[in-house]
Amino acid sequence: MDKLASLYAFTQVVEAGGFAAAARQMNVGRSAVNKLVIALENHLQVQLLHRSTRKVTPTPTGFAFYEKCVQILADLEEAELSASQLHGEPKGLLRVNAPMTFGRMQVAPLVAKFMAQYPQVQIQLTLEDRFVEAIAEGYDLVIRIAEPVESASLISHPLCETKLILCAAPSYLERHGIPQSPGDLAHHNCLRYGPTGNTWHLVGPQGEVSVNVSGSFCANNGEALAIAAAAGLGIAQLPQFILDAAPWTEQLTVVLPEYNHRTLSTYVLYPINRHLSIKVKLLCEFLQQHLAAADLSG
Repeated sequence: MDKLASLYAFTQVVEAGGFAAAARQMNVGRSAVNKLVIALENHLQVQLLHRSTRKVTPTPTGFAFYEKCVQILADLEEAELSASQLHGEPKGLLRVNAPMTFGRMQVAPLVAKFMAQYPQVQIQLTLEDRFVEAIAEGYDLVIRIAEPVESASLISHPLCETKLILCAAPSYLERHGIPQSPGDLAHHNCLRYGPTGNTWHLVGPQGEVSVNVSGSFCANNGEALAIAAAAGLGIAQLPQFILDAAPWTEQLTVVLPEYNHRTLSTYVLYPINRHLSIKVKLLCEFLQQHLAAADLSG
């Protein structure tokens, strides 16, 4: 049995969620991947994977073994780069996940610059506005705008902060009036982030204030909320980077400007077993440097 090939095939199956998907990523036949994993299970005399017609998932033993395998492969990559005097020059595939609008406006341009600087790196960038299980879904890096996740299996680093701004179209304010205090928001149509975004946290002259809000429209994407606000639908709480980048946000008026100082943290997280990967390390540092310089806090 080729242990190294079997370990690599097994990790690809876990990350891809199936043999066919792993075979496509490895550019080999499905049967070849299946044989490598079966040989590995026979050698270890344990079942590593639950197989079904819809998806392949690791057993508890398989998941623990997967984490060890990823560590071994990362160590091997590090050793190969050092031995070939390419230490610090990343190569290979990086799977990156980021929020939709922030990823399009901020991450995608930086990824292009990073790849121009390191041409041996291939990046697979997925943009979506949902919570992502970095390890289970096979991502090397996940970028999120939220509070850092405390996890024994994930490492997180801050990238930048962005301010949230309350705003609405002048047409909406003419029809419904201009809020004079945070409490007035309870009487307005507030455009919320997701079905659970019913509480807005504001910081003003008296400190932090929490306000329960409601409205006829919610979305899991900030750009969609900004479009609705610009159309005069209601009041939205939008990140500074959207207001700076989208031309139609010029139609929006700031509401309660003295209460618009709360910031959101943007951070990158990655599985702890990726800490020795040069390409992960360099992309993290690249994002930290450029996003901090962008000054998205307004």
